[in-house]
Amino acid sequence: MSPSQTLLEKLWKAHTVLQRDDGTSLLWVDRHLVHEGSHHAFAKLAARNQKVSEPGLTFAVVDHYAPTRAGTLDPDISRMIRTLGDNARAHGIQLFDLKDPEQGIVHVIGPELGLTLPGVQVNCGDSHTSTHGAFGALAFGVGATEVAHILATQTVWQTRPRTMRITVEGTLGEGVTAKDMALHWIAKLGADGARGHAIEYAGSAVRNLSMQGRMTLCNLSIEGGARLGLVAPDEVTFAYLEGRRYAPKGDNWTRAVEDWAQLNSDPDAAFDREEHLDAKDIAPTVTWGTSPEEALPITGKVPDPNQYDASKRAAMRASLEYMDLTPGTPLTSIPVDQIFIGSCTNGRIEDLRMAAKVLAGRRARVPGLVSPGSARIKRQAEEEGLARIFTEAGLEWVAAGCSMCVGMNGDRVDAGKRCASSTNRNFKGRQGRGSRTHLMSPAMAAAAAVTGHLTDVRPLLEGRL
Repeated sequence: MSPSQTLLEKLWKAHTVLQRDDGTSLLWVDRHLVHEGSHHAFAKLAARNQKVSEPGLTFAVVDHYAPTRAGTLDPDISRMIRTLGDNARAHGIQLFDLKDPEQGIVHVIGPELGLTLPGVQVNCGDSHTSTHGAFGALAFGVGATEVAHILATQTVWQTRPRTMRITVEGTLGEGVTAKDMALHWIAKLGADGARGHAIEYAGSAVRNLSMQGRMTLCNLSIEGGARLGLVAPDEVTFAYLEGRRYAPKGDNWTRAVEDWAQLNSDPDAAFDREEHLDAKDIAPTVTWGTSPEEALPITGKVPDPNQYDASKRAAMRASLEYMDLTPGTPLTSIPVDQIFIGSCTNGRIEDLRMAAKVLAGRRARVPGLVSPGSARIKRQAEEEGLARIFTEAGLEWVAAGCSMCVGMNGDRVDAGKRCASSTNRNFKGRQGRGSRTHLMSPAMAAAAAVTGHLTDVRPLLEGRL
């Protein structure tokens, strides 16, 4: 009998072409996603007079630099977008450009088109490729050199990470989301808490998440130091994928589901590390500092570095100075200057619906931007009346793209301004030089818009869920 295996081990073995004596594996790549930042890799191919090995398995997407408003484009942004298009056309790669009805953030449109499927390996020159692991896919970000290697060979060299299982049992409270679940475990284990590991999420609270929630959870695995995140596919996964553009059809669908149902960790599989959480301990959570681990329940207070281990004090003091916060201040007393809802973490239709539940019939006290994760989601949100709720509340409804998450397209937070954001990173200057970012769920960002300060969303959702 073959030894028991984790889901990671099964996926890794299925994609290994060969293995070196040092244990490094050459892995076959089923889906290669590229965006504007891939120009360095294409330049390497051009310098070697090489072609893309498997153009039918590579998909190009305009997202990081995608403008969200009409108007004249910055010349540098135009050049980046044009270069991606030129490279895609030169190599016969499917391109989702600004005018494509399926354009959007690469980690949003991959799943919604059915490009992301259980058991496939997905790579992209972007750390949040881990999002696709929500489908039981082997998905991780790669660097520019590796992007070039994949383009040329459809393979990538990798060392298999250690395995870690985070099990969350119980039922999340009303107004508590996958974003809160992720920030909770990162705050508990630290930004390096899962370094060198591939996380498999398990337990009843994870199984009860929608695919959108599972994608949020896997997306944020990187912020806890993990190489990737995984959720074993199940009926929720299959229901989401059925009928998608690139998903199998007819008899192929039936056979595929039979195969996908086997993609799970064996009952007695051994993980290198196990962590257990209780869903009832998870509350709406916000970050107060400049790392995703610097997060607390919204009912908490800005921490005092003197009450923490000496190894953390310097970093905490630096975060408090940058964020202009005083220890002991209730988190709900912190004012915000603006809010942002969107990104590959929380720009899906479910996220917009939750934010709209908070905002319906209310007015925002601060300005804000709402950017859907894809053009498809934008159309759906407009058909459902969500966009109207946002605009009637006084927020700006814009086009799909990475937008204010990374600030590459002109959507930025000004220096010294404080933003309640549904994004994935709160590093110094992430949303703009000198900007101050508080991470939270879309519903919590909507609550901050209504009140003008960090706010517990739960009272605002009473009678609306």
